[in-house]
Amino acid sequence: MKPIIMAGGVGSRLWPKSRAAFPKQFLPLTDSHSMLQQTLHRLDGLACEAPVFVCNDAHRFIVAEQLLQSDIAHDGILLEPMGKNTAPAIALAAFHAVQNGEDPVLLVLAADHLIEDVHSFHQAIANAQALALQDKLVTFGIVPTSAHTGYGYIRQGTALAGNDNAFGVSEFVEKPNLETAQQYLQQGGYLWNSGMFMFKASRYLEELKKFAPQIHECCKTAIESEQKDLDFVRVNAEIFSQCPSDSIDYAVMENTDAAAVVPLDAGWSDVGSWSSLWDVLPKDTQGNVIQGDVLLEQVNNSYINAEERLVCVIGLDDVIVVETKDAMLVAHKDKVQDIKKVVDTLKAQKRPEYEFHREVFRPWGSYDSLDQAERFQVKRIKVKPGEKLSLQMHHHRAEHWIVVTGTAKVSCDDKTFLLTENESTYIPIGTTHSLENPGKIPLELIEVQSGAYLGEDDIVRFSDRYGRVNK
Repeated sequence: MKPIIMAGGVGSRLWPKSRAAFPKQFLPLTDSHSMLQQTLHRLDGLACEAPVFVCNDAHRFIVAEQLLQSDIAHDGILLEPMGKNTAPAIALAAFHAVQNGEDPVLLVLAADHLIEDVHSFHQAIANAQALALQDKLVTFGIVPTSAHTGYGYIRQGTALAGNDNAFGVSEFVEKPNLETAQQYLQQGGYLWNSGMFMFKASRYLEELKKFAPQIHECCKTAIESEQKDLDFVRVNAEIFSQCPSDSIDYAVMENTDAAAVVPLDAGWSDVGSWSSLWDVLPKDTQGNVIQGDVLLEQVNNSYINAEERLVCVIGLDDVIVVETKDAMLVAHKDKVQDIKKVVDTLKAQKRPEYEFHREVFRPWGSYDSLDQAERFQVKRIKVKPGEKLSLQMHHHRAEHWIVVTGTAKVSCDDKTFLLTENESTYIPIGTTHSLENPGKIPLELIEVQSGAYLGEDDIVRFSDRYGRVNK
């Protein structure tokens, strides 16, 4: 069995914590581990091969870093040149899995789901694996706990011979209105569509070729010329761009006669909104979930998350309050689905809060934008031990660096020198320069930028150990 971890998506309904450049699967929303790391730890105890990851190019270093933090080996981080939905993403992973003549059973999981009962989850996997070995395409259906209108549903068919807890699939149903969802709950036999699957790699590709031949052909051709780039596997972007965009449900599962569903009752949630996160977290006696420095008076059944500052809430019920370094959200719990409209507006206005947090993570460390005005910007830069920023140049800004902790190795044109705590240097406009942490402890410095243009796109890279050199 080979896990395939789908780590794409932007989690826009969990803004301002989740953003395009650092979405919810990489955030520690329910404990100290990220959702991705929890997904991987959930596999402990299963007999399975090293997992394959599918993510977009912009998130590749985040995935690699979180795997390194958890000391988890992998069999490739497949990079989608652009999002094409789940059917092509899984096809890339399936072709990657069979390229050496092997044919593993694929366990396809989303990186951003919560499952509380791991034992029941493992039992359902064992059940599904037996079916997959019989050439079934298995989906996991969540036993519903409420008349939820945010999920698609699966209607169970007849029980499969020799298996007390597996069924054929009668039909896939789109997200219903409340009245219809209540009918499903009362009637029984309907399960939430979890988006988790299990099947042999060759079997999925066989059905994909039958029902979505263009997707099959594009993915097959795109991955034939795959290229290794550090921990990453790149496919042909030009060919993949021609691939139709479709979900596995529409492309395969709703068409195949080999679909089966295994019910799963394991405390599952896709944590798709702030209200669903409130549902699964421990609450105080007033029904409040409190995280961070928070003071409440006469507040009930609310979610309050303070990241940087003291947050005080008085006399409100059923609200969501989320404070970050650069944004604050206040919403009624009944309106959390509308957060996506706010995110769409931020994107349309090209505001940085759509894509980035104030602290931005890079493969070498991170930077935090502390202050900025028309012609200056102040950043706190952290460089991990042994890491190095690219050799680069700026056309429009000069930089002052002041070391706070650690040791910096600085290259500036033809000079290379060390800076230690309380020492500084100046990088003029147009100077070729780089920064490295040669020490054993993190390097932290303050960078003051000054100039007519301070955007991140004013970087010309000449060499870079992370493959980000300008073409």
